[in-house]
Amino acid sequence: MATINVGGQELALDEDGYLTDWSVWTKEAADIFAQKDGIELTDEHWEIINFLRQYFEEYQIAPAIRVLVKEVKAKFGAEKGNLKYVYRLFPAGPAKQACKYAGLPKPTGCV
Repeated sequence: MATINVGGQELALDEDGYLTDWSVWTKEAADIFAQKDGIELTDEHWEIINFLRQYFEEYQIAPAIRVLVKEVKAKFGAEKGNLKYVYRLFPAGPAKQACKYAGLPKPTGCV
């Protein structure tokens, strides 16, 4: 099983590279995932990452891209709640990439 070293601890990853236990996630883990993708996390990224973690805590599911955009629009407004904005932040696929950084399971329906 693959792992990622975060703060001296080996955290287990599933076959797609997502944490197997979202409760062991730390901000350092998000930074490590982002660095591997060549992304430096900004406040805009953290806004989406923290939103996803709150969403997951409430619904126990990681949202697919359509739901993510709709919910971001409802919470943060139309300027941020659109595909262009979230793809700019997470170019490898906003739902998949943002959920990985947030330590959440791969969203349902993502390939």
